[in-house]
Amino acid sequence: MTGDDRLVLVVEDEPQMLRFLRASLSSHGFRLLETRNAAEATAAATSYTPEVVLLDLGLPDMDGIELTRRLREWSRVPIIVISARGREEDKVEALDAGADDYLTKPFGVNELLARIRVALRHAEQSGGGPQSPILEFGGLRLDLEKRFVALDGVELHLTPIEYRLLVLLAQNAGKVLTHRQILKEVWGPAYMGQTHYVRVRMAELRKKIEADPARPKLLVTEPGVGYRLRAEPS
Repeated sequence: MTGDDRLVLVVEDEPQMLRFLRASLSSHGFRLLETRNAAEATAAATSYTPEVVLLDLGLPDMDGIELTRRLREWSRVPIIVISARGREEDKVEALDAGADDYLTKPFGVNELLARIRVALRHAEQSGGGPQSPILEFGGLRLDLEKRFVALDGVELHLTPIEYRLLVLLAQNAGKVLTHRQILKEVWGPAYMGQTHYVRVRMAELRKKIEADPARPKLLVTEPGVGYRLRAEPS
C-alpha cells in the first residue's frame, strides 16, 4: 500500500530523524508537512488538513504530551507518537492524553508504515459514517448486530465482559488501549484502579481465541501500558 498523496504532519526537531521520515514516507507516496515545534505544528494543523500526525515528545517549546491534549480539544486526526522515551509511564501518559499509537525510537520503516496504515484505516471507519456491523480479523468474525462471535466458522461462547472487551479492542483495532481506557469502557469509571481485572479477562479471552495463548498473535500486550488487537499480519 502506498500513501496515495496523503498528507502527514511531522512534528520533529531532530534533523537526522526528520531526514529519515522524509525519505521513508516520500518514497511511499506520502506528502509531508514538516514542523519543528509545537507552535508551528498547531498553525499547520489548523491551516491544513493532515490525515495523520507523527509527533515527537521532546519539542523545544512544549512537551509533546501537552500538544497532544491541545490537539485533542478540537481534532480527531490520528496521532502517532514517535519518541526516544521508552518508559511505560510516558507511553501511558501519551495514550491517555489522546495519542492513537506510540513508537519508540529507533524503529523500522515497515513498522512505521504499518502503524500509519492502521491509524488511517481506523480514522476512516470512525469518521466515515456508521461502522460496519461485521468486523473480521483473519479467522475471527464479530457480528455486532447479532452479538455473534466466531473463530474459523465456529461460534465462540463469551461471557458478557469478554464480549465487551473483545468488541472494544476490535472497534479500535491496531490502536493501543491503556488499562485505564479499557477499565473505563468495559467496567466503568468506578473500576479505574483494578488493572488485574483486565489481565484476568484477557487471559481467559486468549484461551478461547489464540492457538497458543502464551504467544498471542492477535490480542497483543503492550507491556505496562495495555493491549491492542493486531490489525496487520504478525
